[in-house]
Amino acid sequence: MKISQAFKFEAAHRLPNVPQTHRCHRVHGHSYRVEVVLNGAVDPHTGFVMDFFNMEEAFGLLIKKLDHDCLNDVPGLENPTAENIAIWIWEHAKPRLAQLSSVRVYETTDSWAEYDGPDR
Repeated sequence: MKISQAFKFEAAHRLPNVPQTHRCHRVHGHSYRVEVVLNGAVDPHTGFVMDFFNMEEAFGLLIKKLDHDCLNDVPGLENPTAENIAIWIWEHAKPRLAQLSSVRVYETTDSWAEYDGPDR
């Protein structure tokens, strides 16, 4: 069974490794949407893979580290592409969410990057 919960945060960033003429080289912001997917068996007693409130509690602390910040200032996100943000979130969420199977980061409503872990 797969379950998913979405989270949102607002943040600024710039991409330091693109040419200076690239519009993303300048500081700008996004309204990010992150979808976290867990994979596991349904507990026969609770009926849950994981209670969404527990998922929110585990993941919400992580989002607070990113919300209304400049992502370039977050250790490990010096080059905060959508791809690198998805990897960073995975690495920080996996210890709290053992059943994590993917992280999808929407930079815009039409553009996203998805990370399924280092083994895929």
